[in-house]
Amino acid sequence: MTTTAQGVTSYHLTEAEATKTRELSALAGRLSNSLPIVISGLLLDLPEGMRNSLLNFGAENGASDYFMLRGLMVDDLPETPAVHGMSALDDHFTNGTLMLVADLLGSLMGYQDEKSGALFHDVHPVRGEEHHIENSGSVAFDFHTENVHHPLRPDFLGLLCLRQDHEAIAATRLSSVRDALPLLTEGQVAELRKPQFHSLYPTSFTRNTEGPRPSSGPHPVIFGPVDRPFIRFNSHNTRAADAGGEHVLRALTEALESVCRDLVLAPGDLVVLDNHVVVHGRSAFQPRYDGRDRWLRRFYSLRSTPLWAQRMMRHPRVLPAMADIRGVA
Repeated sequence: MTTTAQGVTSYHLTEAEATKTRELSALAGRLSNSLPIVISGLLLDLPEGMRNSLLNFGAENGASDYFMLRGLMVDDLPETPAVHGMSALDDHFTNGTLMLVADLLGSLMGYQDEKSGALFHDVHPVRGEEHHIENSGSVAFDFHTENVHHPLRPDFLGLLCLRQDHEAIAATRLSSVRDALPLLTEGQVAELRKPQFHSLYPTSFTRNTEGPRPSSGPHPVIFGPVDRPFIRFNSHNTRAADAGGEHVLRALTEALESVCRDLVLAPGDLVVLDNHVVVHGRSAFQPRYDGRDRWLRRFYSLRSTPLWAQRMMRHPRVLPAMADIRGVA
């Protein structure tokens, strides 16, 4: 049933609903290389309460800009991967779970420049990368819009918990721009709406390239209607043109911190957020590299892909490289 507690709207699957979702996930997982239309029939078979709750969230009919599914099955798991790209879950049914949720909200998508176009991202610590500001690190990861640099940013982002950290303290941190902006002055918001900011490409997009990271912009950090604003911001990568702009970015970060909600995800919890409204981050934790470290899986969902981009895609679910579309959108 759908509940709202402490500002978090969630749907907790019954045992029967979880079993049904697992069965459908196993079918969907075999179709990850197919066009979204191929699995559309499976979406109709999802448990009605789960499906309607997700659709209401995607339509902005809910009470929150992020949503939690609880009680999903994850089953027995291998050891948490120790390095990048181990493909430990290539044939795992959770691929299908993520695909079904992503396609219900939009379409599951990957990026050619990020992890070679992978559709499912394993989020876990990697030895030697503890201080990296990406999903292989274990230090605090501050607020950010996913793929802030990209003209086709994900509309929705999902994080499924497979395994908690040993102390069960690592939190997924969520903060809505619609809660934060009332804490700023009209003048500060006006500055944030000016196209005077640039955002560096995240390191996940430049892992195998040399030289300084490129940036995109200029762009506003806040845009959209006054009563329903959107955000494009990465506290690590978004920079202003001058000291005044940097000052309002710091004020925004403080406001986002003031309204932040920390969610400690348990195995089987899937949090989905509106990537244009909610920025997210991660609190620090201590990995042990013993095969039992924290392990999440991530998906991106895009509501609509422009026709020109579709015709440039080498895979039906992977967006073109930035080198091919930079300056186009």
